[in-house]
Parts: sequence; C-alpha cells; structure tokens
Amino acid sequence: MVLPLRIAARFLASGKGQTALIVGGIAIAISVQVFVGLLIDSLQAGLVEQTVGNSPQVTVRSAEKNVTISRWEEMVTGIGSLTAVRHVGVSASGNAFVSKSNDSVPVVVRGLNATAIDEVYRISGYLFQGRSIQGTGEVLIGGTLADKLEVALGDRLQLGTPDGVVIDYQIVGIYDLGVAAIDGSWVVASLRTAQSLFGFGDRITSIEVTVNDVFEADAVAADVAALLNSDRLEITNWKAENGQLLSALQSQSMSNNIIQAVIIVSVAIAIASLLSVSVLQKRRQLGILKAMGIKDGAASLIFVFQGLMIGIMASIAGVALGLGLLYSFTVFATPGGESIIDFVVPPMFILRSLAISILASAIAGLVPASRSLRLNPIDVIREG
Repeated sequence: MVLPLRIAARFLASGKGQTALIVGGIAIAISVQVFVGLLIDSLQAGLVEQTVGNSPQVTVRSAEKNVTISRWEEMVTGIGSLTAVRHVGVSASGNAFVSKSNDSVPVVVRGLNATAIDEVYRISGYLFQGRSIQGTGEVLIGGTLADKLEVALGDRLQLGTPDGVVIDYQIVGIYDLGVAAIDGSWVVASLRTAQSLFGFGDRITSIEVTVNDVFEADAVAADVAALLNSDRLEITNWKAENGQLLSALQSQSMSNNIIQAVIIVSVAIAIASLLSVSVLQKRRQLGILKAMGIKDGAASLIFVFQGLMIGIMASIAGVALGLGLLYSFTVFATPGGESIIDFVVPPMFILRSLAISILASAIAGLVPASRSLRLNPIDVIREG
C-alpha cells in the first residue's frame, strides 16, 4: 500500500504543470456544483420561509356547521406533546367591516393567543410602528390596510360584525408581513377580544400548528388526526392546500440533484480519461516496475491513488472556490445594498460534496487501474 502511494505521488509530482491543470479544471467543475447547489437550496429555503414560514403548517378546524371548537385546551396540550410539533397557537376569527365615509371595508378579525402572534405568524417581529398587544381593546393592522382605511398608529378603529355588534378599538401597532392577503385585510386582536366581539364565549375557530420540518407536515397532520380521533374536526396541512407550490419545490430539488449528478459524473469521466492517458505515458515505467517484481495489483493501485489524490486536492479547492463565488454573489448582487438572497451554507452539504467528489475520483481511478493490469512487462521491454 505504501509503495503504490509513493509512486503515485511521484508520478503526479513529475508533471506538476499537467497535474495543476487537471486539478484546476476539476476544481472549477466542483465549484460550480457547490455554487449551484447552495444557490438552489437557498432559493428554496427563502421561498419556503416566505410562503410557509409565517403561517401554520397544520390547522385544526371544525368540520360542522358550528365553526367553533370547544374544550380546545386539552387538544392543544396533546398536540404540543408530539415531538415533531414546534408551536401550537389558537385563533378565534371572523369576518367584520370597518366604516369609511359612506362605505364599508370588509376585514378579517384574527383573535390570536400570544403563541400564535409571536411564534406561528411572528407578527410581533414585523411591526414597523407601535408595539404588540398588551390587553383587550387593542388591535394591530397591516400597513396596506392602514393606507386603505386612512388610519394611523393610535387612531380608533370601529369594527362591526354581521350580527350588528359595533365596537371601537385602538390601533397600537402596524405590521408588514409582506403578504398582500394578510397586510391588506387582517385586523389582529387578542384571543379574548375576538371571542367577545363575535360572542364565541371561550370557544375558538382553529388550532394552528408549526412543525420542525415543514416537509413533514402531512405526516404530522396524520398524527394529529390520530390523536384527536374526531369526525367533528378537520385537520389540514399546507402541502395538501398548496399543490402547485409543493410541485415547484420538488421540481427545484430534482433539478438541483440532476445538475449536481451530471457535474460529478463529468468529473469522474474527466479523471478516468486523463489517468488512462497517463497509463500510456507511464507505460515504460510501469513495465520496468513490473519486471522488477511489483505485483499487478500494486501497480493498478498507483492509478487509484492518483485519482484519490487528484480528487482530494480538486475537491478542497473546488469547495473553497464555490464558497468564494457565493460570497462574491452576496457582495456584488446587492441592489440597494441588500442581498437579494439569504444564503444558507449547511455544513453537511459541504461535507457531502467533498465526500462524493473524492469518492467519484477514487472510483474513476479504477478505469486506468484495470488497463494497467493488462500491461505485459515483456511486451513493453520489447517495444522499448
């Protein structure tokens, strides 16, 4: 094992320029694989965060005409005990309207508990004016709705319900979630405030759940359904309600895998081709080594080790170059001084890229290794 390794290193060192050219070319290919992989993964993570991150991934609603749910505290405790569940919030919601001049603007009043406000929808983190709700009689509204109603922080907001209830509330905060449907229609209140407005008593309209892995939401929904075991309840998840988005994410992941696979295969073919040429170039030296007593297996290991060493050098250089390209992209592709993508660099992705590239390089060395096995030292000496 030691002798073939030393000979492989000497072969590579004897043609430093050629070795550097091979390593550089393969490193560029690997850097593209790393850059494209991280770019697509970051785009996917950003898309998931924008569309699913600020909303419940599993929702429990009433399946009956009566849209409210009673005895929900036990359900929340049970759901919260599931290991795959991150946060459990509750909501008491209903349709209302705000009078404006001689017109009425329809709104959705979302009565949320503290967990739903801070953890499920993260509204408190998107307040750009004012503060979060501290008591009954206070509401938050989206910036788009505030512009539509021509109201500002501290103003009174008169809400009316279809049952004829009209109550004034104070606007204590204005938020911008970046979701038009929410920013332009939601009036967020405390759970107790909404229950009182709509006459729900202590009942709610939904239990809203976030999970540790958003792509496991359907499995978590099945666990919640099994836990609650009630025909009176309807359990939905974002994957079932967003088929087009899910298909887009799956297609994105598939294209990412295909691109990376093609690049790795190309790297392996390139190494195999170059080392096969090396077998021809080193034909005389191999013949002499075999004539001196080196075994066929040991001679073939020379090219496996060459492929492995090239793979290690090229993989490390390629990953470093790929991360450099990623950094350059964040620095220069920043309109207005802000990066257009929040890049995610998972350590496991880097380690996996290194491992796959090195393994592919070692496997590529098997092709020239098999050619060296067929090399007859007597024929080489006669040709010499």
